[in-house]
Amino acid sequence: MGNFGHGLQTLWRRLRSVSYRYPALDIRLGQRHLHLVGSIHMGTRNMLPLPAVLNEKLQQADALIVEADITAGASPFSESEICASLAERLSAEQLQELQRRCEELSIDPERIDTLPAWQVALMLQAQQAQRLGLRADCGIDYQLLQAAREQQKKVIELEGPEAQLALLKSLPDNGLPLLQDTLTHWQTNARLLQTMVSWWLEAPPGSVGKLALPSTFSNSLNDLLMHQRNQQWCRFLHDLPPGNYLVAVGALHLYGEGNLPGLLSQK
Repeated sequence: MGNFGHGLQTLWRRLRSVSYRYPALDIRLGQRHLHLVGSIHMGTRNMLPLPAVLNEKLQQADALIVEADITAGASPFSESEICASLAERLSAEQLQELQRRCEELSIDPERIDTLPAWQVALMLQAQQAQRLGLRADCGIDYQLLQAAREQQKKVIELEGPEAQLALLKSLPDNGLPLLQDTLTHWQTNARLLQTMVSWWLEAPPGSVGKLALPSTFSNSLNDLLMHQRNQQWCRFLHDLPPGNYLVAVGALHLYGEGNLPGLLSQK
């Protein structure tokens, strides 16, 4: 009978869930109330300022929870480990594609030739986003962090910059699969960025958690960068003290197989 009653409560909470004009949903974990927001780390100028409803949610929260405080951490681009030439690490076809992207983005190939592959991938992705008109200071998590500072809200990190850097450094072959996926799925990633921007400027997908999106990672990278992190964050959020929290994670963590909202509702 107890399980049946709990099931009815869960169903009722889902039926009464509020729809927002940006990717977000409310989740209740016992005495922990989460406003879970699908952030985009780089945004366009017309994503300023934050939606009024989101600002109100932040004002009502006991703390802001983000993947990492990007206003305080060191840049991963300061890392300068020397690796073999990219010509030795990439196939001829991949090297040609890299050279094409470098020319397109005005990146000096010699400057990146001996950098770790994960670092090259991040540089390419950042430049691609900038060419699409996206800026870091217009990103949702950056704006939330700035607003939290103004409101003197506590900021909690799910990982932190050092943990994220350690994850990148732990990738196989200095992140070569990440660079290869970046080159392979270049156009798909561009469309995905534009899609996520539209979620904030126009309307979010109708059903958080159930949307099928094209993958820009191989299965092994998707497991490491998405699924495993979702599982870690799920445990972290369940262990929070009672209270109201605004939680901002990358929007893609809210959708697809093994998404964070689904994990939170299962546990």
